Formats: sequence, structure tokens, C-alpha cells
Amino acid sequence: MRQTDLENLKTELAAISYNHYVNNTIAHFEGYYASVLYAYLASLGIELIAEDVTNRGRIDLTLKLNAQTYILEFKVGDKDALTQITARNYHQKYLSDARELYLIGINFDETAKNINSFSWQKIT
Repeated sequence: MRQTDLENLKTELAAISYNHYVNNTIAHFEGYYASVLYAYLASLGIELIAEDVTNRGRIDLTLKLNAQTYILEFKVGDKDALTQITARNYHQKYLSDARELYLIGINFDETAKNINSFSWQKIT
């Protein structure tokens, strides 16, 4: 994922009206951010698998492009999303696929209502 892609995601989240957060706690829930990103990426025509089941848990979102597969994990707060992917070996089910494989951890800040950290790792 390029830096411009990350900035596009941050811009998309920043464009959501403040009024959607008034008198509710939606910004504290991982599923909210996952749904927003799912809708955004689906609108681009990307092949997606939400809640992709493995033998060790569920990948929040898998993106399949022509030459790459991206495994995404989302967290709200201080938990490290990328650590969960590697600790649970979520990517193992895609190791025999010919596509390049990338693990992406995205953390959201419920106060800023946006991405506060983004980390990735290429599996070789």
C-alpha cells in the first residue's frame, strides 16, 4: 500500500460528518471503521473477504488484487493490529497462493476518529 493510499483513507475518514458521532459511542468500535473501509474499498471494485475465517480466528478484511493479497487487521486504541496477524498466523492459508502477500495493521484513534498508526510487512 502506497503512502498516497493511506492518505486517501485518512481523507475519507476525515470527511465523515462530526454529527454522526454526537450522542453515541460508535467511534469506539472496530466494526464501525471496518465497515467504512469495506464500503470504500468495495466501491473501487476490489475483491474483498470480510471476516475471513482461518483456523486461528478471523482476518478482519482480505483484499485480493491481480498480483497481491493483503491481510488487514483493525484495532481501536493501543493494541497492535499487525502483532495479532503474525501471532495468530492468519496469513498461513494464503502461503500457497502465487500472489505477493502483505500483512497490514491499522489502528484507529477514537478521539481523532481516524487512523493513528499503520504498519505492514511483506511475506516472502
